[in-house]
Amino acid sequence: MGKKQLIILACAGVLVAGLAAVMLFTQQSSGEEIHRASMHKERHTSVETIGLENKMQRFTYDSGFTFKYPDAVRGIYVTGPSAGGSRMNELINLVETTELNAMVIDIKEDHGNLTFKPEGTKYEDIGINFIDDPRKLLKKLEKKGIYPIARIVVFKDSVLAKKHPEWSFTKNGEVWTNGKGEAFVSPFQKEVWKYNVEIAKMAAEMGFQEIQFDYVRFPEGFEDYDEVLQYSQGDYKNAEMKNVKRRVKAVTDFVEYANKELEYYDVDVSVDIFGYAATVPQTAGIGQDFSKIASNVDVISSMIYPSHWTSYFGIDFPDKHPYKLVSEYAKVENKVLGKLKNPPTSRPWIQDFEAPWLYSGPPTQYGKAEVEAQIRALNKHGINEFLLWNAGNSYSENVDYTPLG
Repeated sequence: MGKKQLIILACAGVLVAGLAAVMLFTQQSSGEEIHRASMHKERHTSVETIGLENKMQRFTYDSGFTFKYPDAVRGIYVTGPSAGGSRMNELINLVETTELNAMVIDIKEDHGNLTFKPEGTKYEDIGINFIDDPRKLLKKLEKKGIYPIARIVVFKDSVLAKKHPEWSFTKNGEVWTNGKGEAFVSPFQKEVWKYNVEIAKMAAEMGFQEIQFDYVRFPEGFEDYDEVLQYSQGDYKNAEMKNVKRRVKAVTDFVEYANKELEYYDVDVSVDIFGYAATVPQTAGIGQDFSKIASNVDVISSMIYPSHWTSYFGIDFPDKHPYKLVSEYAKVENKVLGKLKNPPTSRPWIQDFEAPWLYSGPPTQYGKAEVEAQIRALNKHGINEFLLWNAGNSYSENVDYTPLG
């Protein structure tokens, strides 16, 4: 059940309870008291005629857009430069002429910059004017019937780490970076939570229908860095638990906080998560617990690119076997989500790119057959939504995105 439906039911419940109370009061009163109760009832009824839809407006933000959730989201990733440049016309044409129907658009990208310039706000200095007018872009997507999702990278943030080293991880007095030169801010820091959720609220106010949080985790391999890096554990310092569980709690708490803070905006909340997180009780270093995160979101998007797996599921070279890898993963995820009381929608990220770093010779080419194989594998196990990842936004041609439809 969607958030908007829940709000409508809650409003209806309040109205019914109010009328019941008035009726009870009129039965127990007499004379002037009955007259007062009658007047109160009349006023209450006149308010009721406004309608539940109008009442709902008091409790949720109205961006002015009327996007419709697709039968099943089938989307592509779009960078800020693509979204704000001439390339966007090609990507819109791709969606319009195929079974695709959604776009995941960078709003806060991997370095920590915004892809638009929020003038007059405290975030103006981190904005790059890739998308000159986000509202204008969303109006175009609305007209085309393309469902918009805002991607916000959370804890991988070199910009914020440099600005606030005290919120980051340091080594020998300098902000620590991984092998790629990327810095992270700490999930223990609630100032970082607020910083990112305020950006999410801006995206919701623009008109995005869903907020997708990415890099909701500690740096990869953090279990190896835990003892050599300096960082504050904030409110988690005195928690009576081992560091692994402390990291899991911080990441889970952030997701719960973000979801609650965004309720007013009536947007769906989704989280990108490593695929292998579904195969273990909890990840030792990065702090992702698949079940706990999934319990606090509307959509869970596992990154299940065949190229990102080692010999899991008895598959010797997963990048060469996209159908088998995705099929085996889907079996595991379905079992995990099946144990949850209110499981979210599953919408995995699938691969539409080559992985030459895995090969000594030419890599397995990913095109029509390989993309369709991944979709068929998902469909076989009842997973009908997916997102396509290609960092350069160059997607395979002539793909049937509903191969079993």
